[in-house]
Order: sequence, then structure tokens, then C-alpha cells
Amino acid sequence: MNDPKQSPLSGLGMATTALHAGRHLTAERENSPALFLTSSFVFQSAAQAQAIFAGTEEGNIYSRFTNPSVAAFEERIAAMENGEQALATASGMAAITTLFLAFLSAGDHLVLSRSVFGSTTTIANTLLARMGIRTSHVALSDIEAWRQAITPETRMFYLETPANPTLELADLSALAQLAAEHRILLAVDNVFCTPCLQRPLDLGADLVIHSATKYMDGQGRVMGGAIIGRRDLLMGHVYPFLRNTGPVLSPFNAWVLFKGLETLPLRIERQCDHAERIANHLAERLQPPMVVHYPGLASHPQHPLAARQMRRFGAIVCLDVGSLDQAHRFIDSLQLITITANLGDVRTLVTHPATTTHGRLTPDMRAAAGVTDGLVRLSIGLEDVPDIIADLDHALAQIQP
Repeated sequence: MNDPKQSPLSGLGMATTALHAGRHLTAERENSPALFLTSSFVFQSAAQAQAIFAGTEEGNIYSRFTNPSVAAFEERIAAMENGEQALATASGMAAITTLFLAFLSAGDHLVLSRSVFGSTTTIANTLLARMGIRTSHVALSDIEAWRQAITPETRMFYLETPANPTLELADLSALAQLAAEHRILLAVDNVFCTPCLQRPLDLGADLVIHSATKYMDGQGRVMGGAIIGRRDLLMGHVYPFLRNTGPVLSPFNAWVLFKGLETLPLRIERQCDHAERIANHLAERLQPPMVVHYPGLASHPQHPLAARQMRRFGAIVCLDVGSLDQAHRFIDSLQLITITANLGDVRTLVTHPATTTHGRLTPDMRAAAGVTDGLVRLSIGLEDVPDIIADLDHALAQIQP
């Protein structure tokens, strides 16, 4: 378990960190990192096995909780998020579930943003509720609502910013200050931004969560997740849970994600370029009451906040076309853009959240989260921008003059 803050890579740029952090050559002197496809590791003696199990000697034991390929990915994403430690999981939802179960117990209270991924809300309302953990759902951007939700039993604030799929933002510095005043952990899902665009730990968060399935892979190949933060929090709470319950990242997936991080700064930069051009085009093209949501637009109500805490405005663009029928007709008229529930791919993807990712929520819960029937989410890829725009214009022509 390497501490990236003690690494000679500290202080280097994001692209350099993405290429060099976590890179440890074996005796074979490979340039591309080795892939350790093994379930267990060999000991030189029974005494060495005893020492490594006891923690008096460092070494790998079993790939459920020690594997060099997984450790390399953990070291790299920790360095990129400016965290002391990272622990990898089998998926983004495994990271979220692990986070909740590692830090919350019966009688505790969680304050959860209304604007989170649908499965996160489902976990809070079902699994956590069955365990005696109470959840309050609050408006993401309403700091006073977060303050009013605090009780003596509150142990964690959890949110996404920008939110999935509304792109609503939270003021991370203000929430971090509020959480610190009441000794509450602040956990932030940073999947839409990646550390290339926003580093919540630098703004006062305690823990950062990622679905590495998205931008970190970038090509829709493998599942993965990560939790990043202070070493004492992760090794004291998260590591024992992962070691004993097993929702861990496979070595192969870790290796794919490790390589994916090498191109993340380059990909996300180009995707932001494309998203900004497309959002501006849609803002001019859409006729009221249709509207485009993108924090990079000056018309976005939280544009100043986005400019303050995000380096750029991301590659997710949403538009509200007015109704379920309009949304489905628009999506079905697309010829280049792919219909899928994923995001962060090199290809442009489209999703209708109300009937897919947030479809299991009640209509009232979707309304409270701002997920309307007409909302369409676009994850902008690396195709030529004129081709993406032509496809969007063709689909829009089917639903508006």
C-alpha cells in the first residue's frame, strides 16, 4: 500500500501522474505493466506465511485483498485524486454499498442528495433501512436543507456533483465546512468529472467515490469502482470490509482500468471541447419550452459555481424535450448516437433516465430529483463534432419544426 503523497511524482501534472503513478517494474523489466492473473501467492516458508498473515512482513496473500495489478490501479487513482489511499471494488455500486456498510451502523443517520443515481437511492431506502440506518433526502444545492437535516445521529453526507442526470451542482466547500462543524463525513461521487476536472478532496471532502466503469475505462469494456480518501479512514473501515466480504476488483479489470487512466486526461479534454460546442449549438437550436442543461452555458443558473470548483464543465449534456413521447421519438430518430445506459465512452451515448437508470424510483421521487419524462442524457464522445450535431439536428427535426 503505497502513499502517493510520499512519492517522487507528487506535484507533477495530471497527465504525467496518469502515466507514471503506480508503475512498478518487475524483474522482467516490462514497459507496459504486468498483469497478475493469480488467485493466491507463494510463500518461501511456513514462517514467512505466518509473518505475512500477521502483518509483521509485507507481502501478497490472496487476490481477494492483495494483488499487484489492483494495487497499481489504486495507487494511480489515489495520486490523481490527491488522496492518501484508494481501495478498488468490483463496480461503482459496489463502492457505494461498501462505503455505506463500512461507515454506518444501526441507529445512524445518512443525509443523501435527492439527485443521485437511482440505485443509490434504492440502496438507502431498502438495504440501509432494513439495517436500521435512517436516510433523509435533501435538495442537492440547498445548503440550509442539509443543515436542517442534521441530527445527533448523522454520520455521513453523500452526494454527486454534477448530479446524474440533471447536472445540478453542490457547493462542495460550503458542504465540507458544514460537515466538519458537526463531525460528519462528506462523501462525493465524482464520476461525471473525474479528477481531471474536479478534486473533491482538495475542496474539503473526506471520501471520493468512482464508478471506474465510466470515464476511467472510457471504452465500455469492464466494470470497476474505487473509494479514495485518508489512509486511516480507508484502512480502518473500508479495507476490513472488503477483505472479509469480497466485493473486490478483478486483476484483469484493474489492469484494463490502469491502462485506461493513461489516456483519461487527453480523452476528457477533447470530450469537454465537444460538449461545449454541442451544448452551445443546442441552446441556439432548441425552441421553448425545450431546454438544454449544461453547466458551461452562461445561462445555467449555477454556472459561476461550476466555474469556481470545476476546471472544465464536463462531457455530459442534457436536454428536456417536453414529454415521454417526445423523448422516445427523439432517441429513436438518432442514427449515429448509441442508445445505452452507460456513459463516459469514446462514442456518444444517449439515455432516457426516467425509464431506465431512474425508472425504479416513484414518480414523486423522480420529480423531486428533477428527472422529468422529457429529460434526455447525452454522454459526448470523440466523433467529429459536425457529425454528432447533424445526428442531433436530424432527431430534433422529427419532434419540432
